[in-house]
Amino acid sequence: MMRILTASDRALLVEAADLDEAMRLNLAWEGLPGVVERVPGARTVLVHFDPLRISAEKLASTLKATRTDAAHAPHTAEVTIPVRYDGEDLDEVAALLGVSPEELVNRHLAADWRVAFSGFAPGFGYAVSSDPLFDVPRRSSPRTRVPAGSVGLAGRFTGVYPRESPGGWQLIGRTDAVMWDIDRDPPALLVPGAVVRFVRAGRSRYESGADTPDVGRNAAERPTSGVSAAGVERAGHPDAAMIEITRPALQLLVQDLGRPGRAELGVAASGVADRTALRDGNRAVGNAPDAAVLECVGGVGLGFTGNGVAAITGATGEATIVDFDGIERPVPMGAPFATFAGDELHLAAPTHGLRYVIAVRGGIRALEELGSRSTDTLSGLGPAPLVAGDVLEVGIHAPYAVDPYPRPRALPTSGDLVELDITLGPRDEWFTASALQTLTGQEWSVTPRSDRVGIRLHGDVPLERAVTDELPSEGAVTGAIQVPPDGQPVLFLPDHPLTGGYPIVGALTDRCLDLAGQLPPGIRLRFRIVGRSGDVG
Repeated sequence: MMRILTASDRALLVEAADLDEAMRLNLAWEGLPGVVERVPGARTVLVHFDPLRISAEKLASTLKATRTDAAHAPHTAEVTIPVRYDGEDLDEVAALLGVSPEELVNRHLAADWRVAFSGFAPGFGYAVSSDPLFDVPRRSSPRTRVPAGSVGLAGRFTGVYPRESPGGWQLIGRTDAVMWDIDRDPPALLVPGAVVRFVRAGRSRYESGADTPDVGRNAAERPTSGVSAAGVERAGHPDAAMIEITRPALQLLVQDLGRPGRAELGVAASGVADRTALRDGNRAVGNAPDAAVLECVGGVGLGFTGNGVAAITGATGEATIVDFDGIERPVPMGAPFATFAGDELHLAAPTHGLRYVIAVRGGIRALEELGSRSTDTLSGLGPAPLVAGDVLEVGIHAPYAVDPYPRPRALPTSGDLVELDITLGPRDEWFTASALQTLTGQEWSVTPRSDRVGIRLHGDVPLERAVTDELPSEGAVTGAIQVPPDGQPVLFLPDHPLTGGYPIVGALTDRCLDLAGQLPPGIRLRFRIVGRSGDVG
């Protein structure tokens, strides 16, 4: 029987009977009113919804009423992937499964693989077959670096790493096939429903044949005319102002509201970490609410080649403008200020909060990828992080009048105590009763090992698991509190992977997400439960 669990105040996690039912349900719910996005997993479907259009209870009722059959099974084209079977884990996996390496390779070639869902990274497809041999545990210690094109096994699935990344799958081979190309339609070579046929390529220990043919086109080979190394447009408009990075930041990115609705391709929404700061900044300079801005961690120096209007929102700190003649003038936080040719903005490290948002009238011009200019640091989508010497072009269109009235926000500084609201679930039952008391009863500290993927937390008492089984991969929301084996939680931020195999004990409410994006190391956290887990509807 279908079970529907709370995943956040804007998402439900639906447990299906098996992978096939999850695939059918995911397809059947396409276009459902109020549903923003769906993320299928090994035995689940994560359903994001808009609470202004539908309640969790009404949505759950609609989902439970769904009936599917084989007609709902997705079918797409067949994909052929040449593989050199020379992976580092091939011998070990074969021994683990009780077969020879030669048999493992032959059965991988003969199996009828089909992509069940996408996740982890853009272009990473989880393919499953009916061969019972393929049920392989992940590595006990994940690798910090897995090369692009590596072919791996984990659980019932096989997959190909689209780009270099950390990973815990057992590696059995490699391919030159390009799994992700933003200029291809669709960009992902392996999309849900695709039938995958692996063939021998090149020479390895157990095969011989021709060299691997190219499959697809590497994104790095895309035409770059009119584009900077950072992926920023240089359209050459005669009236366009420019901004040069004169002093590097700890991290400086182009961001907008992200690219929701791309989960089928394995693409997370990403986007700015503090949506309130983006909207306030764009309002201050007269931009549309979704215009691209700069998101900055640490201090930075920016030089302006033309006249314009800018605003700094989000984190607060000392900011000054030095003009062409070397005269300094202070810059207010949150309010618009004029910039002139020859000005240089000096922004010190924040005193409160973590991330500045720097908005300029007309917005930052950057190449759109999948409908967004935002940089996703996990997947590599969007403009590259900006460094000293990079030059940005400013747009010339801003549809609204400048709003001169700042909206001050009180953001925390290192050492402050911050309380965040959470809903429990969907996997709180995987933890002991004492762990749930610890979750809300003790303070957690924000560690320096935090980034846009997630905030690494530390508590004196780790969260104890009641269920130690391996969790099949399932969807995760921004704000999810995922708990790895060491019991120290990770709080997911916008660049988190779409799916994961560690249990999620709870998730931040939507209204707390922007504050989470502004938490510097040293902040003390407490969680307050405002929503309970359990079956919905």
